[in-house]
Amino acid sequence: MTDASIPTFHVPAGIRWSAATAAFQVEGARTADGRGRSIWDDFVDTPGRVLDGSTAEPGPESYHRAAEDIALLRTLGVDRYRFSISWVRVQPDGVGAASTAGIAYYDRLVDGLLEAGITPFPTLYHWDLPSMLEAEGGWLARDTAERFGEYSTIVAQALGDRVKNWYTINEPVSTSLQGYAIGELAPGRQLLFGCLPTVHHQLLAHGRAVAALRANGAQSVGIVNNHTWVRPAADTDADRTAAHLYDLIHNRLFADPVLTGSYPDLSPFGAEMPVQDGDMQAIAAASDFYGVNFYNPTTIAAAPEGAPVPFVQVPTPGAKHTGFGELWPIEPAALTAFLVDAKKRYGDALPPIIIGENGASFPEPDKTDSRIDDTDRVSYAAGHISAVADAVAQGVDIEEYTVWSLLDNFEWAEGFTQRFGLVHVDQETSVRTPKASFEWYRALIAGTR
Repeated sequence: MTDASIPTFHVPAGIRWSAATAAFQVEGARTADGRGRSIWDDFVDTPGRVLDGSTAEPGPESYHRAAEDIALLRTLGVDRYRFSISWVRVQPDGVGAASTAGIAYYDRLVDGLLEAGITPFPTLYHWDLPSMLEAEGGWLARDTAERFGEYSTIVAQALGDRVKNWYTINEPVSTSLQGYAIGELAPGRQLLFGCLPTVHHQLLAHGRAVAALRANGAQSVGIVNNHTWVRPAADTDADRTAAHLYDLIHNRLFADPVLTGSYPDLSPFGAEMPVQDGDMQAIAAASDFYGVNFYNPTTIAAAPEGAPVPFVQVPTPGAKHTGFGELWPIEPAALTAFLVDAKKRYGDALPPIIIGENGASFPEPDKTDSRIDDTDRVSYAAGHISAVADAVAQGVDIEEYTVWSLLDNFEWAEGFTQRFGLVHVDQETSVRTPKASFEWYRALIAGTR
């Protein structure tokens, strides 16, 4: 890879740098030390659910190789490491006392990060709902939010003396729309707009977690959602209406309650949220930051007459795309557009933004004995970091950029077929090999010190 292969880009001044993973995707050791079962264990163990039939084992096996990951992070030079805490490793059934072994693993990880000069930035929930809670209704049940508050208290009491920065819930939109509406992700339900109570209960869980974390010394707490810049496929009333409805249910349904204390108008979907007294105040308790995961823009057309939903995603004309295909177009300017629009829409209600995930998968070999020259990934990252700088120049307060992902990992329903990592991982041996993007990101970070 040469400098000439990287597009010209600029870097926002004073920004923090981070890299991310998630527990189910990298830890492995699914049955170690009393870990319970999550909805993702159930999903991957169901034939046909995961593209390549894989079960996340062994994968990166970070549960046993955390020291290697910390060494990589130290070499990379990041300010922070975003990892997630597995609910079922801490509380195997989602209720009751904590697992001593589970807490001990995260104790070791936090201490190792601090010793390496890296700020731990955990996510309390990255999709691994305990199976026992799903059997009782999962996120359709209000009680799950209360159980999440109890779990948050356990974690905060165990780690809060050293961990001061927290994400609460990761991508509630993905859980609701892909997990409960169309069944692409765990728990694999197909409820369409019947999924909407899961939105409220996840946001309420966020509110319960905020209270628990702040009661135990947290200094910075926020939620992180997957957001996208939505545009109509054509300049027609039908496509503009469809794009508006998609923006409503993908973006505003999750951001508005956290930032303004109210839901947008849901009458187009014939739905009302199961709000009880005090819920909206808990959800809208002032966030210290707002987390944005961003991968691509979304082009929306009106669905055919009689379709069960009023919109359909279509390819973005003229855009290159990632390894996920034409519905994952590469358009960094869309990130700038989303961030600037959020600032205009929410004004002073919008706290500082953290880019909680940004990255791309591209076809790469399962095995390698040398560094992979992942020029496409570097180009993607450079373009999106420049897009962040453009948003900052237009008045958006952005504190941190996080690359997804530190490691090649188990990519949910895609199994091991999609690779996002700065570090190649042999999914059979767990051997780690830094790619060219790792060295590029390391040099970029070093150059901003």
